[in-house]
Amino acid sequence: MSSETKKIDLANTKKGYISISTIDEPYGKDSASVASIAISLNGKDIEWKVHIPMDNLSDVISSLQDLK
Repeated sequence: MSSETKKIDLANTKKGYISISTIDEPYGKDSASVASIAISLNGKDIEWKVHIPMDNLSDVISSLQDLK
C-alpha cells in the first residue's frame, strides 16, 4: 500500500513534480516500509525513483540539509 504525503513543483520545469510517499511492504509480504521519492519531468511519467528504508531516513534528511 502506498500513501502520497506531498507533491512539490519541480523547479525549472513547466509541469514537473517531486512526489514523496510511504510504501508499505514494497518488496513483498513483511518487507519494511520505505520512503519513496519520485520525479516527473513532464507531469505524467516517472523518470526517477528512489526508495529509502525508514531506518535510514533521518541520516538522509540530515545529509540533504547539509547540502543547503
